[in-house]
Amino acid sequence: MSAVEPILRDPGSFRDPKGHVFSRGKEILRTVHLAGVEGYERARDNGLIEALQSSGLLIDTEEIDPRAARTYGFRAEYVLRHARLPFISYPYEWSFHALKDAALLHLDVILTCLDHEVALSDASANNIQFDGHRPLFIDVLSFQTYTEGDPWLGYRQFCEQFLNPLLLAACFGISHHAWYRGSFDGIATADIARLLRLRDRFNLRILSHVLLQAKLQRRSHKDPAAAGAAARKVRLSRHGYRAIVSRLRDWIAGLTPAGDAKTAWADYACSHSYAEGEYTAKQTAVAAFCRPLRPKMLWDIGCNSGDFTATALTSGAQFAVGFDADPIALGKAYARAKNDRLNFVPLYQDLANPSPSQGWNQQERRGIADRRCADAILALAIVHHLAIGRNVPLPDVARWLVELAPNGIIEFVPKSDPMVQVMLAARDDIFDSYTEEAFAQALQSRATIIDRQQISATGRMLFTYTRR
Repeated sequence: MSAVEPILRDPGSFRDPKGHVFSRGKEILRTVHLAGVEGYERARDNGLIEALQSSGLLIDTEEIDPRAARTYGFRAEYVLRHARLPFISYPYEWSFHALKDAALLHLDVILTCLDHEVALSDASANNIQFDGHRPLFIDVLSFQTYTEGDPWLGYRQFCEQFLNPLLLAACFGISHHAWYRGSFDGIATADIARLLRLRDRFNLRILSHVLLQAKLQRRSHKDPAAAGAAARKVRLSRHGYRAIVSRLRDWIAGLTPAGDAKTAWADYACSHSYAEGEYTAKQTAVAAFCRPLRPKMLWDIGCNSGDFTATALTSGAQFAVGFDADPIALGKAYARAKNDRLNFVPLYQDLANPSPSQGWNQQERRGIADRRCADAILALAIVHHLAIGRNVPLPDVARWLVELAPNGIIEFVPKSDPMVQVMLAARDDIFDSYTEEAFAQALQSRATIIDRQQISATGRMLFTYTRR
């Protein structure tokens, strides 16, 4: 490792007095301060950390020798080294089923902790990250000593950051993404309670985890001192603690989005607007693009159900992040990643309004622009959605795509294509400059066009570029 590589503290790691996260080159390091020593030592010495890692629940973690740790210049009781994940994402970007899997993993961590006389101090959804299709718990400083009778400290946070966003989709068919992104701490139980219909109120689980909790929270707002005193008197047996967590896990495991129906683009992979031979040509082009390049990180812009992402990964791409704004298509992409065990993280993004930088000083949660890390992109059948569907000038679309990665394939769909005709059917055609040549010129202003291939009778073109 180069001696000049700087040690950088993660700008989102500042709230916890128990320790902080740093990066140095390819290393991810975590300091353990005095406030975090007891919990960390408890989890380490009684085998919890080893048990969680062996069961695939916890990110790979190792303790650095104190003498070596001093070379980093940290003032800490311990320094830990974690595996570096290829990409960091946030709960408001996960599909329904990814969020559900993250919730189930968090509950499994709690149950394992109870077996080792340990509890979790919080239930932040940001304590979980995805390594491809696998969720992993990442915050070893959440561990603290469990004593018989202790309440579940993170219960309210779990409901707001896991359960309530899932119920929004399961009960009402409303995607959690926009609401969750706009509410930094999750979706308030009181807000979910206001949405409930009469039939929902007779569901015992909703009564317990939503209506009763909303009522208790209203009381705490009226008399915080009395509510705090009452909370301190609460005693929860280990058996009761485990029963609550286990029943909640069973409920969440059975949740599915309400009214899952076809959307405009969700069945794109099964009902193409061009012939099967043209679809095969597209697959062939993606494979030919990836084999010599073997990108370490591929971004699939408009990944839909992940057909072409999977082709890229079986043709040399090492890891892929996909972006799509259709929740159902995104769910299919996540299912594909799980079923085929792909190094693929499909995430929700409105490409014309992507995730911004958020939190304290706008640095706790990094926006998409600040997470650019792709060696290559696929941008198949997305240009017309931005240029015509969202009125983004064609040169701006080309410039933005080229800035995402130094290499890529971009599909241009002409106005004569049936899919574009559907988009133009209900609006005036004000897009005189939307032509293949105009797109080629815009692309050439930033990149060299390596290949240009027509793949459909309607004139769909694949442009392969390398950035200058």
